[in-house]
Amino acid sequence: MDSMFDSLAKTEFLSVFVGNPRLQKRDTWHTHVDYEICIHTNSMCFRKKSSTVRRRYREFVWLRRCLEQNALIIKIPKLPPWNPFFSLRNAEQVRQRMKGLQEFLEIVLRSALFLSDSRLHLFLQSDLSVNRMQRCAVGRTRYTVAEAIQRFDGGSVDALVEKASCDSDCESSSSSGLGLSVDGSLHGSTLHFFESPDRDTDLCTCDLVDPKTTP
Repeated sequence: MDSMFDSLAKTEFLSVFVGNPRLQKRDTWHTHVDYEICIHTNSMCFRKKSSTVRRRYREFVWLRRCLEQNALIIKIPKLPPWNPFFSLRNAEQVRQRMKGLQEFLEIVLRSALFLSDSRLHLFLQSDLSVNRMQRCAVGRTRYTVAEAIQRFDGGSVDALVEKASCDSDCESSSSSGLGLSVDGSLHGSTLHFFESPDRDTDLCTCDLVDPKTTP
């Protein structure tokens, strides 16, 4: 029996990729950058063996805080540092951030303790917002963790939200999932994204500033 499990462990694989940064723009004052996270695995720890989701930097910060709660004596990997002048047009800044985010996930996914956290799986294989992930993980939504992951097809979780729309435990319509964002385009001069310090609230937006109008 032991040899069977040893053989299984040797054949298991788990790969994660972070890339394809994209500007998400709802309006002039609600803009942020998110990144594609691709998972490919045959691990029994994952309900879906292949998935793609988009997450922004602030959601990574939320995930790290969640994992800290279960870390005990395990050292939590660091995220790439927050940069108040992060610009999508600065190729090196973007490359360094994506590299740091991917390295963070690679280390996290090597820990059996972290893999037991349902919030990690919701982060990687659903497009629920931060508040919805938190509420789903503690059983305060009509849909389960398994349902949230299984029904996510890389588009949106509208069906789940619709199912729970009559619940008093659902978020208000002001809370935005990533599926609600639309692509924005960069025009003219370099645009900088001023990211607010991390908060415990759900998705906050970043201010988009044109340096031509900046004092």
